Amino acid sequence: MRCLLAVLCAVTLAAPAGAATLYYGARIGMELTIVKKSGIGSTHASILARHDRRKARLYCREYGHDFTQECIDAEMKAPLHFEITANCKTGEFTTFYGAAMLFQGRNKGTDVTTDYRITAVDEKAVLDGSGASGYDYTLDQFKALCPKRVK
Repeated sequence: MRCLLAVLCAVTLAAPAGAATLYYGARIGMELTIVKKSGIGSTHASILARHDRRKARLYCREYGHDFTQECIDAEMKAPLHFEITANCKTGEFTTFYGAAMLFQGRNKGTDVTTDYRITAVDEKAVLDGSGASGYDYTLDQFKALCPKRVK
């Protein structure tokens, strides 16, 4: 019993307090560890994240079927922006790819079948919910920044 308690304490201490992740892509392992949150739900919401070698290894192994250190190193160097921001009042936000987005609330009366309408500002394109559009992980990033806007 003491051994079990000692192991549980060690695991609890080794894990970062409140550690969570957010996906930056649709494939397994394409996730970043959240380092800091500030202003969540406000006009200056921000989340700072970092890459994790374990996740990069998982991506290489499970998606790329590549077990090399070169794959992991390349994934760790993926051109990402490690801070995402949002103005939860206007719905403007950025993604880990650095894309400017606009969350426009519930999707009503459009050809797109998603629950919420999100527009990629620079491309002037509405995310259509397909895997190629990145709708799911983009919505999750906005939801992490502005949880009360997505119900």
